[in-house]
Amino acid sequence: MEPLKKTLRNRILPPKEITLPNGKQVYKQRSITPFIILLVLIAVYYSVELTGFKFSTLAKRGHEFFTILIAMIPPRWTFFDSVIGPLMDTIKMSILGTVIGALLAIPTAMLASINLTRNKVLSGVVKLLLSVIRTLPTLVSALILTYIFGLGTFAGTLAIALFTFSFIGKQLYEQIETVDMSPYEAMESMGANRLYSFMGAIQPQVLPSFLSVTLYTFEGNVRHAAILGYVGAGGLGIILNENIAWRQYDRVGMILLTLFVAVAVIETISRYLRKKLT
Repeated sequence: MEPLKKTLRNRILPPKEITLPNGKQVYKQRSITPFIILLVLIAVYYSVELTGFKFSTLAKRGHEFFTILIAMIPPRWTFFDSVIGPLMDTIKMSILGTVIGALLAIPTAMLASINLTRNKVLSGVVKLLLSVIRTLPTLVSALILTYIFGLGTFAGTLAIALFTFSFIGKQLYEQIETVDMSPYEAMESMGANRLYSFMGAIQPQVLPSFLSVTLYTFEGNVRHAAILGYVGAGGLGIILNENIAWRQYDRVGMILLTLFVAVAVIETISRYLRKKLT
C-alpha cells in the first residue's frame, strides 16, 4: 500500500480506506462538495441580511415594474427623429473608443507579457495598472472625465477607450503568454528585432482572438455608451434620463426600442464576423 501524502485536505478530511478483492488497500478522497455548498449557503444568507433583500417586498412592489413597462407601450413613433441623433452619437463613441482602446492595448499587452518583456517587475506593474483601470466602472470614469474635459461625447469616448484598453489588454497579454515562442526565438536568433519578430511569429497566432475580443467588447461598449449621458458624457443617456425624469414613458419606450434594434443588428454582424475569425 502506497503511503498517503499528509496534505491539509487529508488531515481535515481523512480519505476513506478501501480494500480491493485482491487484498490491496487504496484510499479514496472524500468529496468537499458538501462544504462548498455550505459555504455558498452561508454567503447567500449573509448577502441577503446585508442587502436587506426581502421576497415579501418583491411580491408587493414587483408589479410596479410592469406598470411602467405597460406605460411604454405603444412607443411614441413621432419621437423617433429625436432619437436618431443621440443614437448615432452613441455608436460613434463606441466605435472610436473601441478602436483607440484596442490599439493602445497592443503595446501594453506586449509589456505585460512575461515571455516578451522578461522583466518580472515591469510586467507586474503593467498588469497591476490594467487591473486597477479595469475595476473602475465606465460610468465613474466618464463622470471624472466630464470634470476634466467638460460635458459631451469627448469624455464619453475617452471613458469607453479606457475600459476597452484595460479589458482587451488583459485578454491579449494572457493570449501572448500562451503562444508557441519557438518561431519568435528563431527569428531573434537570425538577427530580427523584437518588433519584427513579434509581427512575424506571434501576431499571426493572436490576431484572430484579438479581433474577436475587440468585436465582443464593441458590442458591450454600445450598451455602456447608451447610459453615459446620465453623467453628461453624451449619447442616448441624456434624452433617456430627461424623459424618465419627466415620466414620458412612451418616449422612453421609443428610445429603448431603437436601442434594442441597433444593438441586435450590431450583435448579429459581430457574431457573424467572430464566427468567421474562429
